[in-house]
Amino acid sequence: MTPADRRFMALALLLGRRGMGAVWPNPAVGCVIVDDGRIVGRGWTQPGGRPHAEAMALAQAGAGARGATAYVTLEPCAHHSPRGPTCSDGLIAAGIARVVTAMADPDLRTRDQGHARLQAAGIAVTTGCMADAALRDHAGFVLRQTTGRPLVTLKLAATLDGRIATATGASRWITGPLARRDVHALRARHDAVLVGRATAQADDPDLTVRDLGVVHQPVRVVLDSQLSLSPDTRLGRTARDVPVWLCHGPAAPAAAQAAWAATGARLLPVAPGPDGLDPGAALRALAAHGLTRILCEGGAGVAAALLGADLVDAVHVYTAGRAFGGDGLAAIGPMGVTAIPPGPPRFRLLDVAPVGDDTRARWVRRGGADGGT
Repeated sequence: MTPADRRFMALALLLGRRGMGAVWPNPAVGCVIVDDGRIVGRGWTQPGGRPHAEAMALAQAGAGARGATAYVTLEPCAHHSPRGPTCSDGLIAAGIARVVTAMADPDLRTRDQGHARLQAAGIAVTTGCMADAALRDHAGFVLRQTTGRPLVTLKLAATLDGRIATATGASRWITGPLARRDVHALRARHDAVLVGRATAQADDPDLTVRDLGVVHQPVRVVLDSQLSLSPDTRLGRTARDVPVWLCHGPAAPAAAQAAWAATGARLLPVAPGPDGLDPGAALRALAAHGLTRILCEGGAGVAAALLGADLVDAVHVYTAGRAFGGDGLAAIGPMGVTAIPPGPPRFRLLDVAPVGDDTRARWVRRGGADGGT
């Protein structure tokens, strides 16, 4: 593995990130095709998951792909799909001489088979180039394939004393416009934005990406065990324009289910938990429908439930120079913690940066991947 290999793989990873949030249930893969040190083709997975990165790069390279090296951030697929040929076969047919990949595909339909197919065709294969960076970028896809749940990023916007609303419930706006813009960019890199029923009811949010020129929108997910949120909300009124999914309990009233179905929302029955819905079951249901990366934006109860069940992979905390006092609403609800667990904290600090008048601290699960957040 040469410095040139790492340089071109770094570019492939950068290209792949362009697809984050828009390509589920597929991974956001990047591909660069290089002939004698010159880039002849570039590609990344397109919205909706097709065409794949390799197909895009091969189309751009044309005849220049023969004898060239392809740098791919994930093992080229080897399982057939009605939507197109396998990427392994495409690379072979194009006459690629060498393939450099960052990591194996965790999907059992392809794992190691893509590499094997390339080698059987006489193509030199090098694996593990910038594997750690690729694992971060593909963390959501890997988690869905290996654990049946998506990657979860928890976003908190709070005061210096950890409050997300005043004693009267006022919460707009705690942080400034640059921090809110940063959150919109964060939404754009996730497949879905998730909130609890209380937040959806109190804030009546859009949960869309705005003012960034982004074409795709994340799925908007509400956890609402009894479907008590009114369909006559911004989410209900726009469900046919931007997808709305509601995770609800099996005992949710039939009339409420019918009313929400009439808006065009998707209803996902989920097993109940001690306080509402089982958070793990909700995430598994969302993963079963293709989601790989979820941004949780509230509220305090949902944050506590996800943290309490050890289902959070990254935390972004936006802190404003304000204080609301002990009668304000805490950013995270009760978790029943009575003793400090032994050993290091669950999360490690990735970085801290000023965002306008506010700060943004990014924390990631210790020993886990940050998912490119």
